[in-house]
Amino acid sequence: MVFLISSITPVVIFMFLIYNKDSIKEPIGLLMKCFFGGFLCIIIDLIIVKLISPIGTGFSSAFGKSFFEAFLQAGFPEELSKLIILYWIVWKHKDFDQHFDGIIYAVFVSMGFALVENLLYVSQGGTSVALARAVLAVPGHGFFGVAMGYYFSLAKFHIGPKKNEFMLKCFLVPAILHSLYDFALMYAGNSADNPLLAVLLMISFTFIVIAIWKRGLKKVELHYQKDKFDAERN
Repeated sequence: MVFLISSITPVVIFMFLIYNKDSIKEPIGLLMKCFFGGFLCIIIDLIIVKLISPIGTGFSSAFGKSFFEAFLQAGFPEELSKLIILYWIVWKHKDFDQHFDGIIYAVFVSMGFALVENLLYVSQGGTSVALARAVLAVPGHGFFGVAMGYYFSLAKFHIGPKKNEFMLKCFLVPAILHSLYDFALMYAGNSADNPLLAVLLMISFTFIVIAIWKRGLKKVELHYQKDKFDAERN
């Protein structure tokens, strides 16, 4: 029961904070579809990773192994699976009518994914893993969702040649952020025999986390203010 609570609590808190920021609340039913849709991301992710895994034999060095695991087995397949589910559920939905909506929908999909991942890791690693993931991994997934939702809304509401560019960014930006986040951790772990490099990587990881938080909060505020301006103008 403790593991279950420690896995669910940070996910619920992050979703509440984003939901509370929304000026016009989205339908609970649609948000739950997004959240439980995040569970399906795991299946898509596993399929992609299974298809890619044979390539991993070509990465033998610590750098190569970390790159493969972070970019090709974690960041890119996980964010692609989230985008597929997000697009499927909300792209044509009538309630997707404000810029902030893309952020809240993407966050709920990401939190669904994060919950399943949390349950798997915490059941194996215990309380220490639960605390680490509550502070780092869950907010990380949340802010990857913010980045995805930010560009997802721009792609939805933009009329012009940049529409496709925004759609590409709503995959690439969170995928790259996610991969860099994982790479710093994985390379540090794979470089345990080089203490100086491991320390430098952990310092880099700290700066990456801070940058992700700052960028995410800025994106939240930008779309919030955009919707507020549009409401006042109308």
